Amino acid sequence: MSRWAPIAIATIILLTVANVAAADPPGLKVLPIGSPAPDFSLPGVDGRTYSLKDFASTKFLVVLFTCNHCPTAQAYEDRANQLHADYKDKGVALVAISPNDPKAVRLDELGYTEFSDSFDEMKQRAKDRGFKFPYLYDGETQKTSLAYGVLATPQVYLFDQERKLRYVGRIDDSDVKTVASHDARNAIDALLAGKSVPVEQTRVFGCSTKWSDKRADAVKWLERADAEPVELKSIDEIALERLVRNDTDKLLVVNVWASWCGPCVAELPDFVTMNRMYRKRNFQMVTISMDEPEQKDAALKLLRESHASTTNYISAVTNRDKLADILDKEWRGPIPYTVLIAPGGKIVYRKSGDIEPIEVRKQIVDFLGRTYANRPTN
Repeated sequence: MSRWAPIAIATIILLTVANVAAADPPGLKVLPIGSPAPDFSLPGVDGRTYSLKDFASTKFLVVLFTCNHCPTAQAYEDRANQLHADYKDKGVALVAISPNDPKAVRLDELGYTEFSDSFDEMKQRAKDRGFKFPYLYDGETQKTSLAYGVLATPQVYLFDQERKLRYVGRIDDSDVKTVASHDARNAIDALLAGKSVPVEQTRVFGCSTKWSDKRADAVKWLERADAEPVELKSIDEIALERLVRNDTDKLLVVNVWASWCGPCVAELPDFVTMNRMYRKRNFQMVTISMDEPEQKDAALKLLRESHASTTNYISAVTNRDKLADILDKEWRGPIPYTVLIAPGGKIVYRKSGDIEPIEVRKQIVDFLGRTYANRPTN
């Protein structure tokens, strides 16, 4: 497969309503200009349940459909925070809603994030990004998202004081390049000035809404991933030295484990998940078993039970001090042990003992980048 194939699959969509509708639920239609705002009753990450009446005192209401995982949505998080800060004292409220069913999102669609679109992980994202506006979850029923006709994340709906729709579309015309047209701000400024919105509807770009009918696709993808072959090969001193030099353009994750190490075995599935999330990017996952040669079958059995189609080695370096010196001179010996090695061999993260999966994923995605600005240039 071409290195560009994953990008082609996940690339930013820039589509009209008619183009998107073919992949969306039958009858889905973006809320027409002039329509009243559909009401909702949705849980927020702050523990409250919100509906339209909670924003009744504001002149105008911005409803932003966004999510955790989408690179484009992440590119707009700072702008959403700034939009809220700039207009909250002018009578403009902003509420964000995640339309996605987290069970409809494949692991390979999470390559630009540490978080899925689950409600619990929305809470973590809101905390990490310092959201000052409500962030609501519609992934359970998606009734609100269907009522609004959400095509992609992010997508903005601007309502006037009578809660009639006055603008729908993008925040602006570029997620990672210089912005030429501040469409949502132009619409808000026009309403604040008592003028007509200059452009009432714009195309949206981002990640398609993950409707519940995509669950079956996610299940089939997981079944295919589980069926991938799992191998365990020996690695000697020379090959290990070559590995950790990392003369590649990929971020290398190395997890040292053993079949007799309970915590090691318990966290194997977490590394499998990471591999499935990030392997379409400049990323490689390697496991190194510290089992003795006669325990190879036991180690391979555990790897297969975890569906670990990573690059798996069993150490043939008999001197453990030598192995530690080659891998990481700061490693004191206990396992599990995990390192992230940048291209060129520099260790950018190390963890002795049990990992916190979200923390490791955060380290990975912070290095690889969260937006499409980080895709290959050749």
